[in-house]
Amino acid sequence: MPISYEDTNLRTAAVIPAAGRGVRLGPGAPKALRNLGGVPILVHAVRAMARARAVTVIVVVAPPDGAAEVRALLDANGLPESTDIRVVPGGDARQDSVRLGLAALPDDVDVVLVHDAARPLVPVETVDAVVEAVRGGAAAVVPGLPLADTVKSVDPATGEVTGTPQRALLRAVQTPQGFDRAILAKAHAMVTGDVTDDAGMVEQLGVPVLVVPGHEEAFKVTRPLDLVLAEAVLARRRANGH
Repeated sequence: MPISYEDTNLRTAAVIPAAGRGVRLGPGAPKALRNLGGVPILVHAVRAMARARAVTVIVVVAPPDGAAEVRALLDANGLPESTDIRVVPGGDARQDSVRLGLAALPDDVDVVLVHDAARPLVPVETVDAVVEAVRGGAAAVVPGLPLADTVKSVDPATGEVTGTPQRALLRAVQTPQGFDRAILAKAHAMVTGDVTDDAGMVEQLGVPVLVVPGHEEAFKVTRPLDLVLAEAVLARRRANGH
């Protein structure tokens, strides 16, 4: 039954799918295992979820044949013992990995965050805002930022512009995305089409998705230039004692 009342004591968990190869960053280790400031990107992402006091369980979904490697990597990087951190093997597609992560959650978890491993620097304030909105009764919540660029819709066959959406109505969506667990489980059970995020699956059920303010530091590390920017942000944080 979906959450429809404000309850600040609902148990919250995070699922971090980290089974992808990250081909746009070039050859080598999977994207989530690349280093950022001497620490794997995945470890930064796990720490970001663990900093949120509401999050008591984190499930990391590893590459199908890499669960032992990921477990060893997490154990070697001094993660907080107060958070229950589990590692399970993932699937071929992100949707499969999130579903496997959901299946590994304790039965008493009510609120689920799904967070991209490739967003290592999301501030705890953003995580808290998503959790608070779900605990306040929203079935699905995403952090989003207004767009700085003008966006065009294009005919892929011809390359011709077919329209210019009104920028004020658009948001660039980030993670963690937060959900009432029952709603997210239902979406993963019923939606089988190609989707790029979990909120899109919930939308297909006809469930409203709420947008809360995102943060510019919650960007996705996808290309080499993103890694340069992430290093700069991390260096600034360390200089400021964060």
